[in-house]
This record gives sequence, C-alpha cells and structure tokens, in this order.
Amino acid sequence: MKAYGKSDVGLMRTINQDSIFVSMSSVGKLPNLFIVADGMGGHKAGDVASRKSIEEFIKYVCTTNMTDPANILDSGIMEINKIILDLAKSNKDYSGMGTTFVAATIVENHVYIANVGDSRLYLVNEDIQQITRDHSLVEEMVRLGQLAKEEARTHFKKNIITRAVGAEEAVTADIFEIETKPNDKLLLCSDGLTNMVEDYEIKTIVQSSDDIESAVHRLIDQANENGGKDNISVVLVEPGVMRCNND
Repeated sequence: MKAYGKSDVGLMRTINQDSIFVSMSSVGKLPNLFIVADGMGGHKAGDVASRKSIEEFIKYVCTTNMTDPANILDSGIMEINKIILDLAKSNKDYSGMGTTFVAATIVENHVYIANVGDSRLYLVNEDIQQITRDHSLVEEMVRLGQLAKEEARTHFKKNIITRAVGAEEAVTADIFEIETKPNDKLLLCSDGLTNMVEDYEIKTIVQSSDDIESAVHRLIDQANENGGKDNISVVLVEPGVMRCNND
C-alpha cells in the first residue's frame, strides 16, 4: 500500500479550514485510515471543526469495542457530530460551525467509506468514478432533474451543503463498500479540488503522474492554476495487494 496527502490554503483564503489524516498502519481496530474534512463557520471556527472532528474520530476508533469497519465509521461520525455540536454551543465564536467528513479504510480488497457533506471519494483506474454522493443543494437539484450535471459545478448555490457534521442534533452518514482491483487508486478530496478541476482532468493527472505524491502535488497545482478559490485537500491511496494477517 502507498498513500500520500496534502492540504493547501489556495489562492483566495487566508486560513485553511480543511484537515486531513493519512495512516497506512492500524488505527484501533481499523487496519488503516484516510480522512478529509472541510470545515465551515466564522473566523477559525471551520478550522476547529475539521481538526477537532478528525481528532475525536481517531479517539473513538481507538476505544470502541466494535469490530465491523462500516459500523465503526458510521458510529464514529455520530459520536463526533455530538462533540462538534456541543463545542459550537459552548463558545459563541464557534456558533454555527460544522464540517464535511469523508473517511475510508481498506480491508483486503474491500474499501469501507463513510461520507457527510460534499467532500468526495473517487475510484480511479482507466476511468474515474465518484463513489460518494454530495450532500448539497445543487446535487439534490440534479437528482430531481432541475439542473444539468454540467451546470452544477458553476451554479451560484453550489457551496450550500444539506448535511454536515455538527449542523444538527443527529447526522446520517452515507456508507459505501466497494472492491478494488490491481492498479486502482482511491482519491479523497475537498471541493476546493473538484470545483476547480474537472473529473476528466483529475483522472488524466493521476494516470500520467510518476507516483501518487507527484499526482497529489499536480492536482493541487492545477486547482490553484484554475483559480484556487478555496482550500484544497487531496489524499491519494494506492491499495496494492491487500492481505489479511491471520497470525
């Protein structure tokens, strides 16, 4: 397995409200863990929301008695939702803060994914496939046939998300399970990438890069070259051949 992640402030923001986590070794009962969180809120509140959500999620994963990866991801998000909500209520500077959250863990050739908000996970091989579904107003409009998919990226309401960690008393994460094949790559990212770089461009950059580290740098550079209007976070994972340790 290989993995690399980077977060960049972009060209228009002064604070990076994104946070990432990359671990190819075990975290609690999970054999590996990859996270991208894109915070929102007032001055520094988004930064606190994304960073704290990852910190508390890791604490939960390391202490839970659960063993099923999907259940760990799902219940972990419910737990951090309470923590972020309580933190926002306890400090007026954090009022209204929240964060997107996309997390993945790989067990053998199975990938377990949890998602809240519009940060994404893609499967990249000879093609590119968005696995997660955005919890956003424009995505709902696309599903209802009110907006063409091509128009969603530039719609004036594209930044309005309909679900976030810390936004309401209860949150429901979307849970996905996919299988990987040799040469597959997983890409987790914030909308600072996807609002600036088309999916086909992402695929081309990943496919044409010498390694995943250079691919991540090139993706961020491309997002900045296209305007860099938001913070940009990218985590790229090359699962390779995953085997279960039965020792």
